[in-house]
This record gives sequence, C-alpha cells and structure tokens, in this order.
Amino acid sequence: MRRFPKLAVSRLGLKLFATILIVNVLTSALIFLFVSRSLDQGFIDYLERVQTQRAETLATALGEEWTVRGDWQWLQDNERAWFRLVHRQLWPDRERPPPGIQGQLSDPREFQVRDAQGNVVIGPPPPRDGDDERRKHRRHEAPRVLPIVSQGQRVGELVYRPPRELMARMDRIFIDRQQRNLLIIVGSLALASLLLAGVLSWWLGRRTRGMALATRRLTEGDYSVRLAERGHDELSRLAQDFNVLAETLEANRRARQRWVADIAHELRTPLAVLHGEIEAMQDGIRPLDADSLGSLSQEVAQLERLVQDLRLLAQSDAGALDVHLETLDIAKALNERLEDARGWLESVGITLDLAIHGPAPIRGDLQRLHQLWNNLLSNTRAYTDAPGQLRVSLDVLDNQVRIRWEDSAPGVSDEELPRLTERLYRVEASRNRRLGGSGLGLSIAMALAQAHGGDMQVSHSTLGGLCWTLRFPLAGE
Repeated sequence: MRRFPKLAVSRLGLKLFATILIVNVLTSALIFLFVSRSLDQGFIDYLERVQTQRAETLATALGEEWTVRGDWQWLQDNERAWFRLVHRQLWPDRERPPPGIQGQLSDPREFQVRDAQGNVVIGPPPPRDGDDERRKHRRHEAPRVLPIVSQGQRVGELVYRPPRELMARMDRIFIDRQQRNLLIIVGSLALASLLLAGVLSWWLGRRTRGMALATRRLTEGDYSVRLAERGHDELSRLAQDFNVLAETLEANRRARQRWVADIAHELRTPLAVLHGEIEAMQDGIRPLDADSLGSLSQEVAQLERLVQDLRLLAQSDAGALDVHLETLDIAKALNERLEDARGWLESVGITLDLAIHGPAPIRGDLQRLHQLWNNLLSNTRAYTDAPGQLRVSLDVLDNQVRIRWEDSAPGVSDEELPRLTERLYRVEASRNRRLGGSGLGLSIAMALAQAHGGDMQVSHSTLGGLCWTLRFPLAGE
C-alpha cells in the first residue's frame, strides 16, 4: 500500500519560504544597485550644472570688477574682499552659505582666480609634484577653467574643481549610509518574507494536508471522502475535481458491483434450467428425445446471445468495436429493414407507420445499423401491448439525420426513463422480463449509435410508450 511522506507539507512550506526570501533579497539588491547608480550619476550631473552656473556668475562679476578697478591688486591676497564678492554674488539673500554640498560648491576656497599670464591672484595654490602623482593615481578629473572677460578682452581666468572632486570627500559617508539603508531594507524584507511565508505555508499546508489525507483514503478504497470547496482559487477547483473523481470512482464501483451481480443472475437462470433438465433426464423423469434436446439447445442459445452481447459492450468500452464505415443511404437501409419486419410485427398485433424522407447519406456500417434496428424492433415487439403501433420517421435537419422511433403503451415513469440504457436494467412494471432478453439490447443500441458518431435519447412518446430519438451526422460533416 502506498504511503504518503509525513514531511511533504513542511518541505513545501520551507521551499515557499526560501523562494520568497531569495526573490525579495535579489529584488532589493537590484533596486539598490539601480537606484544608487542612477542617483549618483544624476546628482553629479545636477551639481555640475549648478557649479557651472555659479562659476559663470562669479566670472562675470570679476570681469565687471576689473572694468571698474583696472587690475587685480584689490583682490590679490585679500581673502576678506574675495569672500565678500563670492557671498554677494552667489548667496545675496543669506547671511552665510547653506551647509552640506551646496555650501561646498560655493566655498571661495574651491575657486582660484588667475591673471592673464596665468599667475594665481587668489585661491588655493597649484598642486605640488607629489600631489599631481597622487591625483593621477586617484584618477581625478582636470579642473574647470572659465575666462574672465572685460570689455571683450581676456583679463584672467576662474579655475574651479569639478563636483566629482568634492564628492570624493563624501564617498565613505555616502557608502556607509547606503549600506546601512540596504541592511535595513534587506532585514525588513527578510522579516516580511518570514511572516508571509509562514502564513502562506500554514494556509497552504493546512489545505494540502487535507488533500493528502483524502487522497490516501481514496487509494485505500474509501470513495465516500469529500473535500471542502472554499473560495474560487486553483486549490478550490482542485478540491472540486477531487470530489468529482471520488464520486465517479464511487459510482463506478457501485456500477461494477451491480454489473457483476446482474451478470451472475443472468447466467444463473439459464444454467439452473440446464442443470434441472439434465438432472431430470438422468433420473428418467424426462425422456432423452428431440424435444428435450431442443429445450436444452434454447437455453444454450440464450447463454450464447448473452455472452455475445457482453463481448460487444466490452469492445465498445475499450474503443475496439469492429465498425467498418462507408458512405451509405441510411434512409434506404432503415426503410428496407422495417418493411422486412412489418409482417413480423403485425403477427403480434403491432402496426407499422413509416415517414422516412431520403436520401440521407452518412458514414456507417450496414451490418451494425441492422443490429441497431433489430434491437429496437425486439424491444418494441417485446414490450408493446397489442393492439399497438410503431411510428418511425426520418428527417434531415441542421446537417444531421434525425430518426424518431415511437411506440404505443405501456410507458415508463420519469424516474425510470433515464435508466433504460443501463446494462441489465429492466423496468419492474409492464416492461419486465416477460418475453425474455438479456437486458442489454438498449445498451448495445446506444453503443452502436455512438460508434457511428451519433447519439440516442429517450423521452415519452405521444402514442403512450417510448420515443427514441437518434441523430447521425451527414456524410462529409
């Protein structure tokens, strides 16, 4: 007997937790890399524009001062005048520069003024040779240079460092802050993943555990087990499919049990008759003559018909029914068979009324169709009271051939109507086993109709008996 692993649910929850955690961590890492890279580059571009605008403003102001003063003597080595000029031009509405990077961009110590010959007027001194080597090693960018113009003449230049040089001082602070933020984000996502995975694994585990237990009971033969159908998700649809499967298996088991019991009953009756007649001949009660042997032959023929019917149904169930399809006129075939049976029906008081309109070409097997008509004829002859009537009509409607087979009383109740094509089923009223038969004729008729791509449905007849409606597709449809 197959056993289900006890840890299947916990493994599922662990896989779910690991998947959610890994996805969230990878997502947060990608977001961090993308946002930090975009923010870093965008911020530097913004600072580049701001510093360029301020340097241009400062260069213009220096040119105006040169026009008024005529030299750089007022500025040379005069940090106070230099600070006042920078503050007046860049921050006219503030007492002091703002803190942070904005203030660093406007720090007078970040600018250098040179005269027309390139000599430093004010500002930080040029880097020494050792500083140049360190700057090359650190791959710093070259300083920016703006000309200072007075009345169309270049009188000096303003030198300032690019924003990336200023940002280098803040790299360690920025990286530490971003790493701390990343740790906070990853930790939060891990906690959220843990809670989410715990809730989902508990919820999913509870439902899958019930399905696993129900499946185990189903494999052990308990087809009465059912799952609760809650919600409209995939698990709910799976529970519905499981319940349908359980109901189907339970119905099949009942049908199999009934089928075996019915077959045993059908075989027991002729065998009991054979056994009794043979014992009577052995005891000398009945003579061993032609009449006795004829009676035994009838019972053997009954057994043979039953075995043949069972074999045909088994082939139909296995999809191995021997049917050779070819194009034929079903209207002509039906009319000929019914005309041949007219005298046979009238001998028991049943009149035949035909309304067959042809031609009606279908893909069919003439021998199997004759077997279908014979089963319906036998059913009508056996279970129709005399005087009775059989009315058969054939029409072509909507690319289909429709045949209506109606007989007169007696009929059956609404509850028994859908069970007439069940195997070995007999109505326990006027349509009983009074005239013999295996109880498989209508089941075989249904199987033969389906083998031709058609169907057969039953309803109440206007004549008081049954109405069988058969439909077959036209040839080529």
